Amino acid sequence: MKKDKKRYDVEVTDSGFANGISTQLAQKIAEAGNTGVKLTQEEKDVIVEEAAIHFGSFLTALGVEWEGDPNSSDTPRRVAKAYVNDLWKGRFEPLPDVTAFPSDGYDGIVQESNIPLTSMCSHHHQTITGRVSVAYIPGPNGQVVGLSKLNRIVEHFGRRGAIQEQLTVAIHSAIHKICEGNVGVAVQIDAGHNCVSCRGTKHQGASMQTAKLSGNFRQDSNIRAEFFNNIAIASRNK
Repeated sequence: MKKDKKRYDVEVTDSGFANGISTQLAQKIAEAGNTGVKLTQEEKDVIVEEAAIHFGSFLTALGVEWEGDPNSSDTPRRVAKAYVNDLWKGRFEPLPDVTAFPSDGYDGIVQESNIPLTSMCSHHHQTITGRVSVAYIPGPNGQVVGLSKLNRIVEHFGRRGAIQEQLTVAIHSAIHKICEGNVGVAVQIDAGHNCVSCRGTKHQGASMQTAKLSGNFRQDSNIRAEFFNNIAIASRNK
């Protein structure tokens, strides 16, 4: 089986937006003319240090004497480092190259359900946690990708500032581009938003569901039902 490793431009949001790549990475891509370039660790460290200065000013504006507080004196740097290396990691790194394989005649649903999601609300910078289920159907001359690549796509877009509706579309768009020759893609997200549980109404336990379906998943009710039934089966078995 011949492997086809390719790089895909999967961005659907303007650079610099919380749910897009960072301005620093966008500038480096523009200068290199190559979407595969990466920020060096030294470049990331510069971002961390600059962001830490501004976060310190933010704490000061809130009346926090953080510099003299042993529990908070390094908080600005800790927070900045967490954003760059973890919470918003998907803004500072390109999606890795993807290896695709011929489908070899397989024309059924390829589905992975209950992929863990940890993201952040763009509005209040509170966590979004939940599960993502994704599926696609290879066409007659289509391609399939390694299963872990679906997890990586979710992680890549999840680790940013997010609006769940747009996150659903971004994941769907990426899978549609990468799984070339597909005849349908489906994405469903079930997630809780900390901005709902810790502020405003302060309602614990509420969750939000979004779905984006295209091709056969949208046109064929039986295929659509199979997708959602697979999610129910996976939820019972987890």
